[in-house]
Amino acid sequence: MDVVLHIGAHRTATTTFQSYLAQNRAALGRMGVTVWGPKQTRDGLLTGVMPVDSPRPPQDQLDRARARIAINVAKERRAGTRVLVISDENMIGAPRRCLRQGRLYPDIGQRLARFAHAFDGQVTRACLSIRSHDSFWASVVSYGVARGHRVPDRAVLDALATSPRLWRDVVLDVACALPGIELSVLPYEIFGGLPERVLEHMSGLGPMPRAHARDWMNQGPGLGQLRRIVRERGGDPARLPEGPGKWQPFDETALREMREAYADDLFWLRAGAEGLAQLTEETGPVKTGTTPRPDQRKRGQDDGIEDRRLA
Repeated sequence: MDVVLHIGAHRTATTTFQSYLAQNRAALGRMGVTVWGPKQTRDGLLTGVMPVDSPRPPQDQLDRARARIAINVAKERRAGTRVLVISDENMIGAPRRCLRQGRLYPDIGQRLARFAHAFDGQVTRACLSIRSHDSFWASVVSYGVARGHRVPDRAVLDALATSPRLWRDVVLDVACALPGIELSVLPYEIFGGLPERVLEHMSGLGPMPRAHARDWMNQGPGLGQLRRIVRERGGDPARLPEGPGKWQPFDETALREMREAYADDLFWLRAGAEGLAQLTEETGPVKTGTTPRPDQRKRGQDDGIEDRRLA
């Protein structure tokens, strides 16, 4: 049985993908695909992987989570599941933490290292979605304001636009935390509206159901909604532009720099990502059995992993 971690990132149509999985649960089950989405992962299944307020020490929490996960994975294996997909973007941290620190997922390595330990070597594949820095941060900022964050000033926006931490750094952290696990990177610009193609690449089982594949979930708030939210909580809606549509908080100079940074990320990934990850850009149907097994990855994928982990 393949065990696949779908780890996000946020604002890359993860909720759309999870809704698609939930709506097609019965059909996927007949194909041998079982899904643990947020309804399962946030209902106690993964509790303790990341420490919570409890009389139990963090290591005890992790050990109990590891045992709980092992029992449930074994149950799926006995039931004949071919591919177990665990999809929860909160495994890598929350967007609000990215906003507070002005960096892409600053503690993703430490978090995923705990998840790797909790799954006790049973994970065979991990999938990460990325998005152009300008649209990712614009979506995170808009969503943050809608959830209670103040409207950021120009200094905060400039810091986000010039942050030295790129997707390349995130991928390196993921590879270090999950050594020996096949890591696929899927651009939001290609796969955001194609959940069935995402699942095809994850599972390697061929064409997936098309039902509910074009339902769009959890869209970011528009400017009108943001102005209303800010006004209702006593803020100054004049800090937001007038007019309809989505909010683009960055100026043209920042947009140009952020898009160039994303182009650098994609260039690095297309060049092989030092053998640590595979960029997936093909949207055509995946033939059964074409997804490489963990022992069939390109030679050299694990080169340097231990040095990076020690660093």
